[in-house]
Amino acid sequence: MARTARSLHARKKRRKVLEQAKGYRGQKSRSYKKAKEQVWKSGVYAYEGRKQRKRDFRALWIQRINAASREHGLSYSQLVHGLRLAEIDLDRKILADLAVTDPEAFGAIVAQARNALDGEPVQRRIEIERKARPAEEKPKKPRAKPKAKKAPPPKKAEEEVEATDAAERRAEELDVDLEAVEASGAEGQVVVEDVEEAAEEAGKVHATEAAERKAKELGVDLSEVEGTGQNGRITVGDVQKAAKAKADNG
Repeated sequence: MARTARSLHARKKRRKVLEQAKGYRGQKSRSYKKAKEQVWKSGVYAYEGRKQRKRDFRALWIQRINAASREHGLSYSQLVHGLRLAEIDLDRKILADLAVTDPEAFGAIVAQARNALDGEPVQRRIEIERKARPAEEKPKKPRAKPKAKKAPPPKKAEEEVEATDAAERRAEELDVDLEAVEASGAEGQVVVEDVEEAAEEAGKVHATEAAERKAKELGVDLSEVEGTGQNGRITVGDVQKAAKAKADNG
């Protein structure tokens, strides 16, 4: 007798169990046998947990209804019996919610249950007289104290010019007033190039520091030297050429 191929269904069944056991520790998430046992136990625990949760909520609803009905002079059992006589079909969840969120409506329902207990006619349409509740005053938040404004720093008679250290040294060498120099550096700082441009505009010699030192060594007058550097700046090579030309002519 030929065997029936059922490997497809077996793999599908195993895959379903392992997907349900995904996240379990150890072999319970990998081994089919262990996973099947744990999934079955988990289902039992979940069923018991749902039943226990129903019991907890039922007890909570009864407590709320009992507390609210006793304020109107009826116990929980009397209220339930009166509602059955009045044929008012409201479950415990709705009654508990009305007891907490809408005391006027709950009071009207209790009044109809009392009428049914006393043998008086029950009104199917309940009219609720709502009392105007005083507006709840929201707690005022304490006002934050205004922050004391910092006093502005006293103004100096003459504002200090912001310049780099190299620019200050260069200004002393070229005898340039930094206050008269137009700044082009970051955050309005005066840089070396600004000092040299100001010196050039004032008719002063525009040379590098190394060229000035070389000129002093060789005894060359920088005013007679033609600069070939950047922006007509006198370089060391220009000073050496001038000194060589002076030696040749002399």
